Amino acid sequence: MTDTHPRTLVIIPALNEEDSIAHVIGQIHEHAPWADVAVVNDGSTDRTGPIAESCGAVVLPMPFNVGIGSAMQTGFVYAARNGYEVAVQNDGDGQHNPAEIPALVEALQASGAHLMIGSRYLEDRGYVTPWQRKIGIVILAKVVSLVTRWRITDPTSGFRASNRRTIELCARVYPYDYPEPEAIVLLHQAGFQVREMPVTMNARYGGISSITPLRSAYYMVKVILAILVDVIRQPPTKAR
Repeated sequence: MTDTHPRTLVIIPALNEEDSIAHVIGQIHEHAPWADVAVVNDGSTDRTGPIAESCGAVVLPMPFNVGIGSAMQTGFVYAARNGYEVAVQNDGDGQHNPAEIPALVEALQASGAHLMIGSRYLEDRGYVTPWQRKIGIVILAKVVSLVTRWRITDPTSGFRASNRRTIELCARVYPYDYPEPEAIVLLHQAGFQVREMPVTMNARYGGISSITPLRSAYYMVKVILAILVDVIRQPPTKAR
């Protein structure tokens, strides 16, 4: 830990992000030099892993593509075992702005929350979501907000900061199908607190999104069903 920052690990789940991973890691080093970086190389078939390692990141290689949930849990296990106080999730495609990592960590600590989510929708910062996807996010946000009784505007955001208790919980149990929205419900059931802060979303620095309008609709239906199952499932250990 530095004079002003907790010991922080930035976890980047990455699948075939060779076009953007060096840029993302470089931006993290520039704007959050006090943080370590771990890239979970989720079965990439390109040079994502070697490039990340050459940029000074710890690379956690998966034997094959396990999905973002299992990749993130791998990062949480690494963070828990190595004594990190804060873990920041940051995508490898360049859409999240690493310059906002210090503010995200500061908001986490100042709020006393267990998880701080960077929301694209708390403020209008010019980010335009395709209307098909936006409808799904709005519906999903209402469902998650109803279940948790928190105001959640961006349940699918992959830019978030977790404190030590959340790291330890997520290292033990973490949703693998639809991790971002389900994790909010998981933490609510465990008695944890989740908050949001506004962030700016960039265009992808490299690569192509795999999310099509049809997949967005399919995702929304399945994640809502998964959340309903989570609600009736035995909750994890309560927060102390």
